[in-house]
Amino acid sequence: MTAPLWNLPFPFAPVSVRYRAIGCMGLRFVNTLTRSLQEFVPRDAGGKRVGMYCCGPTVHDFAHIGNFRTFVFADLVRRYLEFKGYVLTHVMNITDVEDKIIKRVRESGTPLHDYTGKYEAAFLEDMQTLACLRPHHMPRATEHIGEIISLIEKLIARGIAYKATDGSVYFSIEKYRDCGCQYGQLVNLNFDQLRPGVRVSSDEYAKESLADFALWKARAPEDGAVFWPSPWGEGRPGWHIECSAMSMKILGPSFDLHLGGEDLIFPHHEDEIAQSEGANLQPQGERFVKYWLHGAHLMVEGNKMSKSLGNFFSLRDLLAKGFTGREIRYLLLNAHYREPSNFTLESLNGAREALARLDGCLARLRETAGNTTAAPDSAPLERFSAALDDDLNVSAAWGAVFEWVRETNRLLAESKLSPGQAAAALAVWKQIDSVFGIGDKAQAEAPVEILGLLQQREAARNAKDFKRADAIRDELKAKGWVIEDTPKGPRLKRC
Repeated sequence: MTAPLWNLPFPFAPVSVRYRAIGCMGLRFVNTLTRSLQEFVPRDAGGKRVGMYCCGPTVHDFAHIGNFRTFVFADLVRRYLEFKGYVLTHVMNITDVEDKIIKRVRESGTPLHDYTGKYEAAFLEDMQTLACLRPHHMPRATEHIGEIISLIEKLIARGIAYKATDGSVYFSIEKYRDCGCQYGQLVNLNFDQLRPGVRVSSDEYAKESLADFALWKARAPEDGAVFWPSPWGEGRPGWHIECSAMSMKILGPSFDLHLGGEDLIFPHHEDEIAQSEGANLQPQGERFVKYWLHGAHLMVEGNKMSKSLGNFFSLRDLLAKGFTGREIRYLLLNAHYREPSNFTLESLNGAREALARLDGCLARLRETAGNTTAAPDSAPLERFSAALDDDLNVSAAWGAVFEWVRETNRLLAESKLSPGQAAAALAVWKQIDSVFGIGDKAQAEAPVEILGLLQQREAARNAKDFKRADAIRDELKAKGWVIEDTPKGPRLKRC
């Protein structure tokens, strides 16, 4: 029986399996490269500047929320590093030329940039809806053809890449290994199955198809008008070389963090390492990337959410069902990034209920604090940080948050919080929310229609038309909103 070509590294074992930390109890990540939990130490001599790259969207269609799990995870990493005082350069590429895009362009008869521009704009709108911070750099592959060609030329010059008879250029795994380099840094591979000289031209290929992969694809009739001139003839880049060229242009030949979904470990990220380190641009003794972090899939009934299986929801689908970007973000942040998370509409309702508890607490704190300001209490922040320092243990972090909510609600109910203490509690949430990016459901965020009904109810009450006021209250409840009458006036919140 043939041995499997690869095995997933152990970071995708259950999170309940804990690892012994290396060094002090600072921020630690499970590094796919080393298969271990490691203290995060930036390359920067001053220990503050961090370069982070996350593989971005392939803009051939609307992204589904399984895709957005990765991007919300990357946003969490960025926010928490900034919370810890690091100065980040966050790069996320836009893949705007690859096999699937060319197929869609051909089928639609739309020019490449018009086609991809539509989905890029939709993606950025969705990112904003999910409160993801905009990356500092979002390079497009089509705008970096020169850098891609230059990197391929370096690989050819080192004897690691070669031109095939059809004009395409391929990366030779055999030659790469012959020069003392390791192919299979992120995964365990069975090189008995390597077939020297066999090539794979598609951007995505089965893990059983270990072979030389395409760096530059010679122009084919089905490519239509999607091609560029090169020293090897007209053609277009392979998918894997795009990320190598763009990340190294902006962050340098070595940088700190590379993020993506677990489905990108092989071949995409393995090939990125081979191309980038094969060009021999890194300082002596350094790797292309120091820490590789990979997020697990969002599941639907035990299967990966994907367009090919037809079991996906776009963000727009869920918004049309009445859910908010805030509720969706909470759900995507509610499970550890390395554990598969099962998506259901019921779980979104659960997210709504959890946020309602949080919002109720924050609203009462605002009423108590008034215009008072104060510095945050350090104790809840220390518990929150201790959880996230442990490889972004969001379950423990949310546990700390809701324990704080329960205790705060108890003190509020017993009238044991002064305005200053309430202000300090609000300052705690402000710090936590700088990481989670959830915000709170202020009344002003209610839809215009709902606010209008609230005003009508107040007018009815002022006119002592209590029957009309009660009818409006019932109408609001039917639309998913309840009114709390407080000494400072009515307050809306979700049911």
